[in-house]
Amino acid sequence: MRTVIQRVSYANVSVDGKLISSIKTGLLILLGVHREDTLKDVQYIVKKLSGLRIMEDSDGKTNISVNPDIDELLVVSQFTLYGNCKKGRRPSFSTSATSSDGQELYEQVVKQLKNQNFKVKTGVFGAYMEVELKNTGPYTILLDSKDMISF
Repeated sequence: MRTVIQRVSYANVSVDGKLISSIKTGLLILLGVHREDTLKDVQYIVKKLSGLRIMEDSDGKTNISVNPDIDELLVVSQFTLYGNCKKGRRPSFSTSATSSDGQELYEQVVKQLKNQNFKVKTGVFGAYMEVELKNTGPYTILLDSKDMISF
């Protein structure tokens, strides 16, 4: 499971010109699911996301974890995070999960974050979406469950 996490002052998702979800201060999480991912990958990503210390303290240092009482999360599915451009010029997405498997694990990430009392909003799985954001910092982090050492 691979994520691109951006600290934002706002973010929103539209489908067919209609606003689907929007957040204020928090994280935009682009989430890609690999064809070999399991619930163990979901647990790793959720644990990392929920404890990630990327919010600024009063001294401007990134010392504070995401706060479920203050920060919002916008989770957007993005299978293209597994695009492979090693051969030719057209990306291959053969390592991305199937739509049904990807959706199941994506929904598990959302559910587990909500179970931790995060305010979670989402895009529309599998839809052609337009994402708008204001990245603060800018601050962008990559997480990949294949990097887990032990869990």
